[in-house]
Amino acid sequence: MRINPRIIDKLVKIVLNSQAFFTVGILVAIVAVIFFKGSPHVNLEFIFSSPEDMGRHGGIFFTIIGTLLLVLLSILLATPLGVGTAIFLTEYTRESRFTKIIRFGVESLAGIPSILYGLFGFIFFVIKLKMGWSILAGVFTITIMILPTIIRTSEEAIKAVPRNFRIVSYSLSATKWETVLKVVLPSATPGILTGIMLSVGRAVGETAAIIFTMGSSLRLPTSLMDSGRTMAVHFYILAREGISMEKAYATALVLVLSILFINILAYYIMNRVIARYS
Repeated sequence: MRINPRIIDKLVKIVLNSQAFFTVGILVAIVAVIFFKGSPHVNLEFIFSSPEDMGRHGGIFFTIIGTLLLVLLSILLATPLGVGTAIFLTEYTRESRFTKIIRFGVESLAGIPSILYGLFGFIFFVIKLKMGWSILAGVFTITIMILPTIIRTSEEAIKAVPRNFRIVSYSLSATKWETVLKVVLPSATPGILTGIMLSVGRAVGETAAIIFTMGSSLRLPTSLMDSGRTMAVHFYILAREGISMEKAYATALVLVLSILFINILAYYIMNRVIARYS
């Protein structure tokens, strides 16, 4: 018996809507639990005071500084490397065995568990290069972790730029680099920025690789060679060791709000860029 196509269409629409609402519902549920359990303990004193008694008392100011240093330096290193690699693969080379090897390596790096990155960083940066548990060792490790995401998203964003844009630019006597810089990259900015935001989220939420390389010292870092603790590591230790679940939820709430603020700021910048070049 043949089923009416309109009935199938309605069923598919219901299933897809249900999946979308289910996904959003999970996100809302997680954020709601963190908000209701963490908000009573979040205030200015909690944010700007130093932790005491292994985090059982005090605030998270030191961990905020550690998180900002790690994420900002990692993004500053990974973005030019990742975008530069994407430009090389899409604009300056043809499809060959060499480019296939590079893409295979990038995709393989993306699938490696973070604990292995941590072990590599511990052996190479901490021990071999004698950096010790330091912010710099953590930055280098996180940079390697987020490179595949930036490379792949940037490459796809650059590929999505219409070829006619390049042809028109060349017809106006623009060089290859001028075309890339003034035509291709502005058009690909939204996709590139999306990859950077995904990388920021991974860097902010990472724990295993950071504990192995940056350590978990609960003090204010005064240099890049000092150990430190990020908010994600602080939250993990507070919850895992049972030190203070109230402080753990409060730390998690600040972490979530920080990521939300970064995303809103990034989308604002992206929309400004799109409006400027459209």
